[in-house]
Amino acid sequence: MANKIKVGIVGGAGYTGGELLRLLVNHPDVSVSFVDSKSNAGKPLAAVHSDLLGDTAMEFSSVFPMQAGSSTEQVDVLFLCVGHGDAKKFLAENALAPGIKIIDLSQDFRLSTLASATNREFVYGLPELNKELIREASNIANPGCFATAIQLGLLPLAKAGLLGDVYTTGITGSTGAGQSLSNTSHFSWRANNIQAYKTLDHQHLNEIHQSINILQPSFPNIPEKDGPISFIPWRGDFTRGIFISSQTKCDLTLQELNGLYIKFYEGAPFTVVSQQPIFLKQIVNTNKALVQLEKTGNKLVIHSAIDNLLKGASGQAVQNMNLMCGLEETAGLRLKSVGF
Repeated sequence: MANKIKVGIVGGAGYTGGELLRLLVNHPDVSVSFVDSKSNAGKPLAAVHSDLLGDTAMEFSSVFPMQAGSSTEQVDVLFLCVGHGDAKKFLAENALAPGIKIIDLSQDFRLSTLASATNREFVYGLPELNKELIREASNIANPGCFATAIQLGLLPLAKAGLLGDVYTTGITGSTGAGQSLSNTSHFSWRANNIQAYKTLDHQHLNEIHQSINILQPSFPNIPEKDGPISFIPWRGDFTRGIFISSQTKCDLTLQELNGLYIKFYEGAPFTVVSQQPIFLKQIVNTNKALVQLEKTGNKLVIHSAIDNLLKGASGQAVQNMNLMCGLEETAGLRLKSVGF
């Protein structure tokens, strides 16, 4: 396109910022105007994200060329790749030009009770649920990684009013914990090891209940600890990807259920319903979400898998940008999977 979309990134040194850069420097319709990192200002991007060597000569900045009334070149879209709580703080401290579109990758604005916590209204950015709202939005709250994977397994049942109590487990790679080191993200701890954590108390449960309640109003939208979705997440011995298995009860046949799921996702270019067993490597390094159903008697198991850094974070953020800016939804996101 003649006039490329100018984007800026605040918090470009972490995993989501780095993954976003890998997508945007190769996006056919985007020009990256600046990448903020206070601790790395003046350094080349490749000094932190070494795989970008040869792809860009840009340096990190700590200056925001987007203040309201500024004569400096504006950006069209601003990505906030900051810690939870920091996005709300950033918007409160910076008077951004009103025409700048915001895509926030933190959890600060995902819940409806927080979506208008500033003078901006945020739309929950799950395209398979809110595509038309996203097209018209100026501000997007990007969903959580576990929330994305679990919801994509449950939304078709909710749309049909068939969702009851759900028991779900999910395993995630070490990149889901962020780039800052901790005991449980060190290779020496993760190798040959798994662990359950935040049992029945994961922070993504609230946004999952909120979305399900939109499609199935009878589904209780109540605090996660007492809600009908029981979730046990696991730390896995790998770097990236999420694999979810959710169990519920349903009287429809497997053939009927597969038809229901295929119809629900027929307009979703990245969500694929598989008739064969799915596995993690199919989605690593892609923006795809794979869903597979298994059934014994009235017990239904829904498997879903995504890359936590792409469809679970930066890839979905670019997908939302494409929709907001009137681009092809898949632009810059047709990525090669890791076959072996």
